[in-house]
Amino acid sequence: MKVVVVVPTYNERENLPVLVARLRDLGIPDLHVLVVDDNSPDGTGAVADSLAAEGSAEGDLGVLHRTEKDGLGRAYIAGMTRALAEGADVVIQMDADLSHPTDRIPALLEKLDSTDAGVVLGSRYVEGGRTASEWPWHRKALSAWANFYVNAILRLKVKDATAGFKAWRADTLRAIDLPSIRSNGYSFQVEMNYRTVKRGLRILEVPIVFEERAEGASKMTLAVQLESAVTPWKLLFGRM
Repeated sequence: MKVVVVVPTYNERENLPVLVARLRDLGIPDLHVLVVDDNSPDGTGAVADSLAAEGSAEGDLGVLHRTEKDGLGRAYIAGMTRALAEGADVVIQMDADLSHPTDRIPALLEKLDSTDAGVVLGSRYVEGGRTASEWPWHRKALSAWANFYVNAILRLKVKDATAGFKAWRADTLRAIDLPSIRSNGYSFQVEMNYRTVKRGLRILEVPIVFEERAEGASKMTLAVQLESAVTPWKLLFGRM
């Protein structure tokens, strides 16, 4: 089973080598990493190329260089499309900032293998999961509200509807028609879940402990927050 971990990057030169080392240390057979770099001005793309050269004998790391920064969703679609074209059976999506625990990847894969789930989420809001201890109360409240808001509108019946740490079956990604997805930023996660549910496919969750980013700055801008607020309504009324 070929597993491809798609990791979008923008100014993550400090975090990327740590993440790649952790993924390689998992020892999962036929695990590959695809870094999708959006022309990072801090040289993340060059760091990714260097990491790929170090592992050239195994061919376990590829780099997709994009010429512009046009959102998380576009980066994921580009990476997932390439992963499918290169024969991935499972595609894992995760952030480069070390907030997603790599040691939970085996649990994601085991749940995917032992059930009929179309996708398995690393969830902060099922029993055993939690958000970053460093988060102030208002940030925890905003995250919890976002999940309540999305589920109230779209009725996804998913505890962590905005999760960005997921293991997808290749067939699920094909079924939800990746190229036609229009949302960007963090609302991309919601649209992916919505399309999965609308096609009658199951979403399951396993608990994770979400950590604060290790280095660098958050990509959560006001524009991203506004898009995330509007997207569920657009999906509900078929405007996307």
